Amino acid sequence: MGTIPFFAHDLGAAELEAIAAVFRGRILTTGETVATFERRFSEYLGVRHTIAVTSCTGAMHLALLGLNIGPGDEVITTPLTFIATSTAILEAGASPVFVDVEPTTGNLDADAVESAITERTRAIMPVHLYGLMCDMRALQGVAERYGLAIVEDAAHCVEGERAGSRPGALSEAACFSFYATKSLTCGEGGAVVTNDDALAERLRLLRLHGMTKNAYDRAREGYQHWDMVCLGWKYNMDNIQAAMLLPQLERLEHKWQQRELAARRYYERFAMNRRVRMPYIPAEARHGRHLFPVWVIPDRRDAIVEGLRARGIETVVNYRAIHLLSFFEERFKLSRGSFPVAERIGDSTISLPFYAGIPDGHIDAVAEALNELA
Repeated sequence: MGTIPFFAHDLGAAELEAIAAVFRGRILTTGETVATFERRFSEYLGVRHTIAVTSCTGAMHLALLGLNIGPGDEVITTPLTFIATSTAILEAGASPVFVDVEPTTGNLDADAVESAITERTRAIMPVHLYGLMCDMRALQGVAERYGLAIVEDAAHCVEGERAGSRPGALSEAACFSFYATKSLTCGEGGAVVTNDDALAERLRLLRLHGMTKNAYDRAREGYQHWDMVCLGWKYNMDNIQAAMLLPQLERLEHKWQQRELAARRYYERFAMNRRVRMPYIPAEARHGRHLFPVWVIPDRRDAIVEGLRARGIETVVNYRAIHLLSFFEERFKLSRGSFPVAERIGDSTISLPFYAGIPDGHIDAVAEALNELA
């Protein structure tokens, strides 16, 4: 069968033609194609504003800056995530405060959040891990009681929903990734969505140096003097990236359905193996199906990863608990035992090959190998 890849994109003729259309125009940087994507992405999620940027990391950084969160402030978040969730907080000048996660889902535990609030706490940054939305209604209740903002790390969760709410519905802002392995991808890229008009206006300034006009404005309107009204960053998405995203929006639901079917096939293959567990999905949730993680016996995890690799099966670990990485251990004086649930899941998890259109034969081969190795 050869190597079974962890991921394979399905970009093709539609994306090439969309890029060619941009090449035939005058504006390669932020312009009408970006504006069209922003409008359609807002429509898809049911939010008022989308601000397209260069990465989810940049999106989270900008969202915090837009909410005036910075030095001296604390943002409560999870240690079971990619490092960017916390580094974005640090880049804003604030301090991440880790709390433990739910043992059944790996998502941020709302009760733990409330117990960690101090007079310096300004925001909560939940992560919709693997594609499952956190309990946003519980987190919203905590935020309202203490006057806190919520910025969602929704990098895994474009298609997700829980209890009738989508990302961005119950927070000040939600941030998305269009990285190479995401269901909506332009190689690199991201977006912030919000229903707050004033915040959206500030984010648009912050993503491009704090300038009041961009190159597209000047080309469309003729040269006019522009102003710089705040200290901004260089985070603007360009038309080439947006062109790649637009055709994918049209087939996003179909691709999600393909991943849902693939997930069900995996579930069937692991149903009788008590040594292979899968995160719980509440009945009121629609999983975004970005990843397909399994949890195995921690002492066996690394050997299983190596055994799968030896059989030509590519896997990834999403994620080791990041407070155990050297930077966080040294910066925040954290150690093993600080967040035992996140540590146990981080020591157990393996992300299996998973993408829209993955062949049934690949799923069966992965499951057969894992059932033998676990």
